Amino acid sequence: MNKELIINAAPTGVEIALLEDKKLVELHHESGNPNFSVGDLYLGRVKKLIPGLNAAFVDVGFEKDAFLHYTDLSPYIRSILKFTQQAISDKTPEGFDFTKFKNEPEIVKTGKITDVLGGKPNILVQILKEPISSKGPRLSCEISLPGRFIVLTPFNDIVAVSKKIHSSEERKRLQKIVEAIKTPNFGVIVRTAAEGKKTAELHEDLTTLVETWKNIQANLRGAQPPQKILSEQAKTTSILRDLLNESFNRIVINDRNMYSDTRAYIQKIAPEKQDIVQHYHNGAPIFDHYGVTRQVKASFGKTVNLDSGVYLIIEATEALHVIDVNSGYKSSSNNQEQNALASNLEAAAEIARQLRLRDLGGIIIIDFIDMKLPENKKVVYEAMEKFMAQDRAKHTILPISKFGLMQITRQRVKPEVTISVAEDCPTCHGTGKIGASVLIIDEVEKNLQYLINHQHKGLTLRVHPIFYSYLAKGFLTSRQWKWYFQYKKWVKVKADSNYHLTEYRFFDANEEEIKL
Repeated sequence: MNKELIINAAPTGVEIALLEDKKLVELHHESGNPNFSVGDLYLGRVKKLIPGLNAAFVDVGFEKDAFLHYTDLSPYIRSILKFTQQAISDKTPEGFDFTKFKNEPEIVKTGKITDVLGGKPNILVQILKEPISSKGPRLSCEISLPGRFIVLTPFNDIVAVSKKIHSSEERKRLQKIVEAIKTPNFGVIVRTAAEGKKTAELHEDLTTLVETWKNIQANLRGAQPPQKILSEQAKTTSILRDLLNESFNRIVINDRNMYSDTRAYIQKIAPEKQDIVQHYHNGAPIFDHYGVTRQVKASFGKTVNLDSGVYLIIEATEALHVIDVNSGYKSSSNNQEQNALASNLEAAAEIARQLRLRDLGGIIIIDFIDMKLPENKKVVYEAMEKFMAQDRAKHTILPISKFGLMQITRQRVKPEVTISVAEDCPTCHGTGKIGASVLIIDEVEKNLQYLINHQHKGLTLRVHPIFYSYLAKGFLTSRQWKWYFQYKKWVKVKADSNYHLTEYRFFDANEEEIKL
């Protein structure tokens, strides 16, 4: 499988598209100032204890208090509270030695929140779920710092190896290596990506994460809640950290600074793959050039059409998401059961993609086309498990019920991706009336004359493709040539399918928009 990462950097934020075999499977948007992202660490203040829910509300600086349940406290919560207070009041120049930190006894799983957080202390917490809808963030005290090959878990000495590494010999090898190189008071979870890696690579990853923990300890010194203590890595590098493998064959970025940073990061974690990073500067929007925009338009919305005529209806309610599979005009054979099986298998592949693409979470109910044979239901169930194997979110799939329904639960850690693909009329904005299109060229030429009179050079005019044809087509006879003869300056005209029919914008030689 070929994986490509297409990164569109803009002033409003960064959009990241993950393509597998040219098909869009994940779409991420990182705003210019992302707060309360999964993995961020905060020093919070316990505001209210709710014994009935066995939970607490914690102030981490969000408009609504964050939710912390007893089951997310971590068995080592007493050690975390002690460490937090010690780090805040620490006066030593280099900071105290965490490897000699004396841990407190673990708490019991069936305890009460009032027994642990009764004094409403300041507490070090990690964002478990981003704010969703009207809810504040959900927190955890089971602090973990993910690296490329391992995950560091302070306050314990446990070494665990991913169950996805099937070879028992390899699991034992990795266990021995980590036990030999790890430092006291740090637990380590060995990730699937560590399979086959050498001691030096694991040790470098471990050293980096221990340094990160030292930064957390330093940032806590003198801190006052609510305060961010550590940010999760930028979305780009966190995706690369979790996904980068030998099947990645291209990373394309349209921003030179981000290109340099990403290349440096790749050089650090996988030097042999640094050449897959490319800087895009071809003029047309990067998502248009690589077909991402077209796939977004086709993939979002209530109805999703598949090539064969099968289509999906995807609807969200407050409690769950419902997906209805319809056969459309598909009729590859006269056998109704075989038609239903083929349609359901095709739909299953698309549904697995849609769950990742839209980042749907919670309960998902799928109404497949009715099949009578139990073996066919089993085939669809096994196919869905295979298609969702690439999904990084934790999920559980149940076999198709006697009513023909499949139930899936999928981890929900951030708001789902919703993109409106239904477009308002760009010229009338829903009023049913438009301005006189014949006047648009007069408006463009008036603004062009103003810009040239004010000594603007290297001008580029971006317009809708139909308007572009009117301005640029015809050698020596087009409007573009007319402007050249009139002003003795060449004005570039570029087509952009994202513009509506009468929209236009001028850009200077540095490709920065000129506000008129």
